[in-house]
Order: sequence, then structure tokens, then C-alpha cells
Amino acid sequence: MLIKLDTVGDQFLAADLKILTAFQKTNTEKPSTKKKKTESSTEASASIDHWSDKGLKEEYENLKAAKNFKAAKDETLSFTGATGETVWVVGLGDKTKVTAEDIRKAIAKAFKAAKAGKFATVAFDVTGFNVLKDEALTSGLIAEAVYLSDYSYDKYKSKKTENVSMTVVLGHIEKKNSAKIEKTLASTKNICDSISVIKDFVNEAPNHLHSEEYARRVEADVKKNLKGVKIKILNKAAIQKEKMGMLLAVNAGSAYEPRIVHLTYEPAKATSKTKHIALVGKGITFDTGGYSLKPGASMMNMKNDMGGSATVYGAFRAAVLEKAPVKITCIMAMTDNAVNEYATMPDSIVTARNGKTVEILNTDAEGRLILGDALDYACDQNPDYIIDAATLTGACLVALGNQVCAILGNDQKWIGEILDAAKNQDEYMWQLPIINEWRQDIKSKIADLKNIGTPMRAGTALGAAFLEEFIKNDIKWAHLDVAGVVDSQSHLPYCSSHGASGLIVRSLTHLLVNGK
Repeated sequence: MLIKLDTVGDQFLAADLKILTAFQKTNTEKPSTKKKKTESSTEASASIDHWSDKGLKEEYENLKAAKNFKAAKDETLSFTGATGETVWVVGLGDKTKVTAEDIRKAIAKAFKAAKAGKFATVAFDVTGFNVLKDEALTSGLIAEAVYLSDYSYDKYKSKKTENVSMTVVLGHIEKKNSAKIEKTLASTKNICDSISVIKDFVNEAPNHLHSEEYARRVEADVKKNLKGVKIKILNKAAIQKEKMGMLLAVNAGSAYEPRIVHLTYEPAKATSKTKHIALVGKGITFDTGGYSLKPGASMMNMKNDMGGSATVYGAFRAAVLEKAPVKITCIMAMTDNAVNEYATMPDSIVTARNGKTVEILNTDAEGRLILGDALDYACDQNPDYIIDAATLTGACLVALGNQVCAILGNDQKWIGEILDAAKNQDEYMWQLPIINEWRQDIKSKIADLKNIGTPMRAGTALGAAFLEEFIKNDIKWAHLDVAGVVDSQSHLPYCSSHGASGLIVRSLTHLLVNGK
């Protein structure tokens, strides 16, 4: 997708499709008590005073249809311009209530419709969409919605999605802002490209993306696109040497070796005071549940159980491309959870990397096992902060639905910074607690820990309480349960209605690049 800036307006004038915006305009004048309230005193009508193209404005005002156009959210008026071009006027509702997310959604819907209409050149009037009074921000939102909406996954279809060649023009921007906008667009592309990469990982079929192949693909992408990043991949022998007993227990029934992918990035001007953040991700490439076998319906789509590792890699990748000012370690634990005669049985007891013994009462609570060893390994890299991401619990969907990411941790200030980053990017996160009673609930009678607590009780928090046992050296830690948000976000027009969403990457990237 080619996105061009247009400071003069020539490209806007020549576009096949021009997209402008309008807002509801309500007459708030109070009617006289002596006069009967007229219909016109509260009648909503579209406000288009902000249009850059005065010729189009005049054409619009001469339309009979314009008299009934209220510019409510999702309301669109279409007409043919004087030179034969198509013009869409997109309603955004009450101008005083429009948010960045409203703009993102409106652009995504308009772009998808334009793509379906096979327009060669589509021009957005940035001036009209610039409700937030920041042309660079508005241009970035438009580009972000376009890039994210343009994603498709048809790798295994015999009939591929038709590749529509389209140029997107950001029209009528002020020349003085062009350099800043160019920089914003470059950043937006870095982030959206990284989201597309990890969407491909999550959408890939599990018979093609097993742990060994997953590690190879990450390594290939790093070598091709992330200059200066150090990569270390631990194979089964190295993992055995690290004494990662929990990861090995989950991998015991697999036809493929487990992998730990360890990536390191340092900014060019790193000092001893440079903040060091570790990202840790659960990479279960397919989850059968092991001997605690999932029902058939619950097993479908378990290829996305590596979504946590994809999320942290996407954020790491984008932050590296954006030359983040912090040191970042990214650790992904990879295996599937399969069943054969060697698979770990319920009631087994294994020893974790940190020396604690763990009673495995349910082999379908495997994500916390591989994450526990990965978190202990991450702590040994001496980060100041850790964030782990995992499709950890079905309980998260029960508590927060499939629209909200749960966050838990051991440091309120650190959690607050992550929540602020999510709010900045219009992604939903909600904090859940970890209380001492839940810490006690995961204590085993015959080992140090057990991998499940009381069934049907606070499953998301109990999973986090288990992970907390593997955080050491007083490191500030936050856990993100992305089980609900990792795929199928049909309520967001810039996400695929089915398949990987790419959510939370933007929040984490913002934190890494712009955090304090």
C-alpha cells in the first residue's frame, strides 16, 4: 500500500475517490417560553465548515440529499463530483466527543469499502479529520487504520485474495508539518509491519509452525530486518542444561524439540543507567491439553496458544525498528502440548529451573509451566522490569470477555505505566488482583507448588500467582493474559473478524519507545 503526502492539493484533486468528514451540528438555542418550540430548534444537521476543497463544499451544499444528512456515526453520504470522481462524506457524530479511536475506526471502514470498490487512488482530507488539532497524529491514525485494515491471510487458499493496487493520498496537509508527518508515517509503518509479521505467525497452521520451525522463522526475520540484535536459540540439550524441568515436562509428549529464543537489543547510547526491560512470551504452538485432554470444540483454534510469544516479539520488533531508548530482552518459550506414551501424566512432580518442585495436577495448565522457567531465566538477565504475555486462561474470557486484556503484577507503578500506554493506544486492559489467599491456594501438600488452584475460582489470578513464584531479585513484573484479545476482534474494523488481531503490540511498543 502506497501512502503519499499532498501539501499542494493536486493529488487530492486528481483522486478517483475523495473521503471527507462531517459532524452533527445541533442548534442548542433555547426556544422562547412565549413561542412554541419549533422542530428546527433541535434539528441536527451536518457541519462541513472544515473542508479544504471549497469547490466540493459548494457541490455538496447544492445536493438535495445533503439536507437530510445528519452526519451521525457510521452515516455516509456519497455523490459524484463535477469532474467525475466519487466523493464520500463520512459522519463522525458529535465533534466534541470524537476520539482517536473513532477516527481509526471510521478510516478503517472507509478504506475497506474503497478497497472493495477497487479505486486506484483514494484521498483523505486530513484537515477535515484533524479533530485532535495535530496533523501528524491524525495522519498517523489514518495510515495505521489503512495498514491494519489491508492485512489478509490467504496462504493456503487455492484462489488468492485479489491484490488491489491502490495509492492512498493524505491531502491538504500543511507544508510546515510535512517532515513531522513523514516521520510519523515511517513509525506507523514499522509498527504495522511488525503486527502483520506476528499475525502471520498466529494464523499459521500448527502442522507447519511447530516449535522448531517457529524459532527458525523468528531467527530469519531478525537476521533480515533487525540490525544489531543478538540472537541465541536454546535447543533441547541446552534447555536440559538450564534445568528447565517444567518446560521439558510440557514438551515430553511432542514430536519436536522445545526452543527458547533469546533476543537482545541495546540502544546506541546505552549506559549503566539505561532502563532494561525483559519481555517473556508463552509459545505453545498447539495445545491439546495433554493427558488432561481438551474437548474437541475447545481444541479448535489452539494454534493461537503461542499468541503471547507473538505479541512480545511484535513489540520487540517494532521497538527495535523505532530505535527505542531502552535495553530490551525478549524471551520466547516454544513447544506444543501433545499426547504420546512419553507425555507427562497428571500427578507428576517436576523440578523447575529455580529449584522449586511442582505437582502437575492438570496438564492443560501448561502455559504457566513453560513461562515459569522462562521467567526465572529472564530474571538472570538482570532486567529492571519484566512483562510476560500469554494466552494463559479461559477464565480471563469469563471475567473480561474477548475485548479486554487482564493485567496483574507485583508493582503498582509499573502496572500503571503499562495501563497508561494501553490507554494512549486505545487498547483495553484491566487490572486484577493477586491476594495472599490465592498464593496459598497454589501450595501443594506434597511439593512446593501445584499448577492449579481451586477449580472454577479466580483462574486468571491463580495463574498469575503461580507465575509470581518465579520472579526474583525484586524485579518489577507485570503479567498480561491476552487469551481474549489475541484473535477474532470483529468489533474492531481495523482487525480481522477471524484470526489474529495483533492487539497489545501497539501498547507495548508505545511503552518501550516513549516510556519514562
